[in-house]
Amino acid sequence: MMDAQVAIVGAGSWGTALAQLAATAGNDVRLWARKEEVAHGINADHVNPRYLADARLSERIEASTDIVRVVGGADAVVIVTPSSVMRETARAIAAHVGAKTPVALAAKGVEAETGMLPVEVFDEVLGGLGRFAALTGPNHAEEVVRGVPSGTVVSSYVPRTARFFQSLLSTESFRIYVGNDVVGAEVCAAYKNVIAIAVGASYGLGMGDNTAALLMTRGLAEMSRLVAACGGNAMTCMGLAGMGDLEVTCMSPHSRNRTFGYELAQGVTLDAYRARTHMVVEGALACRTLHDLALAHDVDLPLARTVRAIVWEGYDAVAAAQDLLDRPQKPEF
Repeated sequence: MMDAQVAIVGAGSWGTALAQLAATAGNDVRLWARKEEVAHGINADHVNPRYLADARLSERIEASTDIVRVVGGADAVVIVTPSSVMRETARAIAAHVGAKTPVALAAKGVEAETGMLPVEVFDEVLGGLGRFAALTGPNHAEEVVRGVPSGTVVSSYVPRTARFFQSLLSTESFRIYVGNDVVGAEVCAAYKNVIAIAVGASYGLGMGDNTAALLMTRGLAEMSRLVAACGGNAMTCMGLAGMGDLEVTCMSPHSRNRTFGYELAQGVTLDAYRARTHMVVEGALACRTLHDLALAHDVDLPLARTVRAIVWEGYDAVAAAQDLLDRPQKPEF
């Protein structure tokens, strides 16, 4: 338990849940929201009217649309914006965050233009690599905000930074582990969303649990190959950032990536899904950026390549599934 001033940048589902978590852990929280209606709802009614609207939020959470006011003077900053705006967010806060202020990144993706991971992007813009941490794990916001027992891992190149966020955000129901494999954690965080789309699509095509298990297991193998190629530790894939997050994202009804995959297989486009749900589908972005990253490292990722073809090239999901089954036979390991 700490008594710190915590800035949360991003008032979507996960940002709102992390704000509640930080407040429950004994901190005062300022939460940046893009929309005035969200900030007003949180301040006036202690409810985010757009995300997790059934959850009553702590009175220690104050929301604002002024990002400078939110991050200025904060003891710690947690970034919970989509990966597609990582650099934009970093630039927006760069002049207003202390040079030594710890920053945790909950963004899950790879920058499309550069192939950089979240910590790399923020280090390039803000500087001070050792103050950054990656927050990854099997954490659906809908459960965390209700205090359902959950766990996550905070990874940093500097152990002190990881331990700081471990103390800052731990509660009786939210258990935090620390790690040092930032690359592995962030690659896992991006890749599991792609596999979840594939699993959702398999259910959308009327396939069963056997198929889902096949996709998850082979997806885990792809994930570990990419992690190792990028310089991470393949064992990270067996922990909360890897297998833990993969399992919950592929199998939970809360998972927007799985849900999108299900609807994608039934003919719903990405634009139509986003327009209806107002949700960012990180896996749809990641299947492109990870495909490019794999090419750069000469790693074969059949599932990511297939999801990319379905989402962005309009390839038929049934034909794509058959293509995967028709691949040459090979040893498992």
